[in-house]
Amino acid sequence: QVQLVESGGGLVQPGDSLTLSCVWSGRTPNNYNLGWYRQATGKEREWVATIFYDMTTDYQDSMKGRFAISRDNAKNTTWLQMNNLRPEDTATYYCSDNTYWGQGTQVTVSS
Repeated sequence: QVQLVESGGGLVQPGDSLTLSCVWSGRTPNNYNLGWYRQATGKEREWVATIFYDMTTDYQDSMKGRFAISRDNAKNTTWLQMNNLRPEDTATYYCSDNTYWGQGTQVTVSS
C-alpha cells in the first residue's frame, strides 16, 4: 500500500522560512513526478510546485523565487523549502503524485 506522510508544518511569522517533508512508502518514486499542493480554508486546492522524475522543476508563478522543491529518491523523500513566508501562504500542504495523497501538514503564517 502506498503511503505519503507530510511533516514540518507549524506556526511561523511573516518572513520566516519552513521546510516541509514528504516521505513515501509502498513503492519507489523514481519514475514519478511529485508535486506539492495547498488548500487554504474556504478555497480550492491549488498546485504549488512539481519535481519531475528527471529532477526538473516547475512552480506556480507566485511561488517562484520563494519556494524550492527537491527530492531524494534513495530516501523516498521530497521537500518543499519555503522562504519569506506570507500570511497568504497559510494553508494545509499536501504532497502527491496525482494518484496518491498524503494527509497534509498545516502551515500558518501569522504575526
